[in-house]
Amino acid sequence: MHQEKIQDAIKEVRKVVVGQDRMVNRLLIGLFTNGHILLEGVPGLAKTLTVNTLAKVLHLDFNRIQFTPDLLPADLIGTMIYNQQNGDFEVKKGPIFSNLILADEVNRSPAKVQSALLEAMQEKQVTIGETTFQLDRPFLVLATQNPVDQEGTYPLPEAQVDRFMMKVHIDYPGKEDELEVMRRMANMSFSSEVEPILSKEDVFDIRDKINQVQVSEPLEHYIIELVFATRFPEQYGLKEEAKYIQFGVSPRASINLNLASRAVAFMDGRDYVLPEDIKDVAEDVLNHRIILNYEAEADNVNTRDLIQIILDKIPINKSVTLK
Repeated sequence: MHQEKIQDAIKEVRKVVVGQDRMVNRLLIGLFTNGHILLEGVPGLAKTLTVNTLAKVLHLDFNRIQFTPDLLPADLIGTMIYNQQNGDFEVKKGPIFSNLILADEVNRSPAKVQSALLEAMQEKQVTIGETTFQLDRPFLVLATQNPVDQEGTYPLPEAQVDRFMMKVHIDYPGKEDELEVMRRMANMSFSSEVEPILSKEDVFDIRDKINQVQVSEPLEHYIIELVFATRFPEQYGLKEEAKYIQFGVSPRASINLNLASRAVAFMDGRDYVLPEDIKDVAEDVLNHRIILNYEAEADNVNTRDLIQIILDKIPINKSVTLK
């Protein structure tokens, strides 16, 4: 059973990574639904270690790209180099040609580099010279952002952030988890080696299985209601919250809520989606798609609080005429 293999893979990751089960779960959802993930958290929360360990467990090729202000698009996708022996230009592929790409501190590089990455994410291909190359499958970009030390950074535009399936906030571990981290990492003989559990073929099979997970019509309408509540909050009795929302979520939100909730259901051993599955992924799917205004910043209101209010306010069986 694929669910058993998934649980075995998670247990294998836990041999190295402590207290980041939610991050691992979101990374697997992204991989199984062909969606890219944006991770946001302060340094030292094992983002790089988690992605690297997961790549080993899934037996996938992994490349880490450190985004810096002097990075060029060619450093990412590759370039043409001149071969003096035969007098021809040859293609030298960049690190983007891998299965799992960790784009570390993606907001450290200027717009040209960010655009090259986002184009590869969207098209699953890159053009070097006059030749177009298909990227490896599966292909998943896991980008990280550091929420502190924003001086000299290039924040991703809202329209570009929307291309990520989920934006996952990584929090500090609890006391017990941090104690375990300290004990492990302070042990110089600690090994980070893990066994491969899943293969590329397993990933493709799991994608096919998730595609067969059913979302009932009432739950499809529930997803639409959640999405429209961010666009027209006053129509849903959210008058106080409406003054903080500048723009609601895009249609990508409804698509990704559907996909992510089906992945949650499958990983839980079901072939049908429950309302709890949708609520489970709603924050990560919606939080980077709701654009707040300056009044929200002044009143210290964030998107996660608004999403929770919307989830509490919108009943599943509510029927509102969509305009």
